[in-house]
Amino acid sequence: MKLSAVFSSSCYSSAIAKNALQPPSLITLPASAFLPPLSRKLSCRHGVSYNRLSFRGNSSFSSTAVSSSKSDSQSQGSESFFRDTLRSMETVYLNRNPTAKSILELVSSVDDEQICYDHLAFRTFGVNGYGINSLASLFLDYGYTQKEELRFPAKKLKALWFSPPNSSSQDGGSGVNGPLPRVFISELLVDQLSPRAQEIIRKYTKKSGSGNKYAALASALGSLTWEKPLYSEFQQLAGESEYSAWTLVNGYALNHVTISTHRLKSNLRNIKSLNEFIKKNGFKLNSDGGVLKEFNASTSSISVSPDGLLLQSSTVADSMPFSFSDGVVESVPCSYIEFAERLVLPQYKNLSESEIKESHRRDGFEVGNADKIFESTSKEQLTRRA
Repeated sequence: MKLSAVFSSSCYSSAIAKNALQPPSLITLPASAFLPPLSRKLSCRHGVSYNRLSFRGNSSFSSTAVSSSKSDSQSQGSESFFRDTLRSMETVYLNRNPTAKSILELVSSVDDEQICYDHLAFRTFGVNGYGINSLASLFLDYGYTQKEELRFPAKKLKALWFSPPNSSSQDGGSGVNGPLPRVFISELLVDQLSPRAQEIIRKYTKKSGSGNKYAALASALGSLTWEKPLYSEFQQLAGESEYSAWTLVNGYALNHVTISTHRLKSNLRNIKSLNEFIKKNGFKLNSDGGVLKEFNASTSSISVSPDGLLLQSSTVADSMPFSFSDGVVESVPCSYIEFAERLVLPQYKNLSESEIKESHRRDGFEVGNADKIFESTSKEQLTRRA
């Protein structure tokens, strides 16, 4: 069964804007949420509008699509629906994570151009069909290509990344409305955990029934496909695998979005400058991981690939109160925002600035970099003083 057109509904959008402010939980939409679209305007908390970051695109019901030829209409409708889905995921993410919203607004105030996403990242449980494939199917259906697998033995994780279709290089939009980003999906190798941890995870995924079939819908709604857990079980998982505890309370929600720094137009296109800008504005960066030699080890937090062509950094995750099924309300880690600068490959170093395209830059991901970025939601980073 394919995802329905509820992503395009104005009532759905209103429900997202309302429910995205609540702690991660099971969310029930009213029947009116399944009516046809009337409006596309989404806004964030504190009156901050993100229309510039998430501008309103044509829906699958637009007059443009209707007046086109049958093949053009199908193509436009398909991509519009897909972007509506991503836009709903992004809205949940922005409303739950004030740091991400504030940083996007800050960068936009300096670099008054489009802000492109390098990639979107998700976490999953590798059990009972709830792993990578449960989310990957959406992206594969809309033209993405599966790329390399990455392994993280110490964290008991594996990941796959997916490249966007070449035909989709939309100009002029920001965030999910601009060039389609790469997608990075990781999964916890549940079978490698202790028997007790496996029991807890299998308990909730089993109760979810066929919830894994609606992974993208759950992400767009900001909803769990399983019941809210007991606080004691969350603690049990957190003591063994912080990744598993995060996934238990956040489910398929966007783990992070990544700003493509080299696509910015101001001096912030250099990741070092962007990091300094973010720290000066009072935000805490993830300090775990590789450090550039020319940077002071106490202030820098940039991970560098072995070839020196992929530079990444990230903030520390936000936290929010979560109401557990036994009535306990405790703060849990949510999501964060990442930054990536992809340098030009050696064979294209003689190209002029105007000739350089994304295909001329370093692609893919590095285990070493990603391993440290995972720590953005760790207790050690969340409790570290800025």
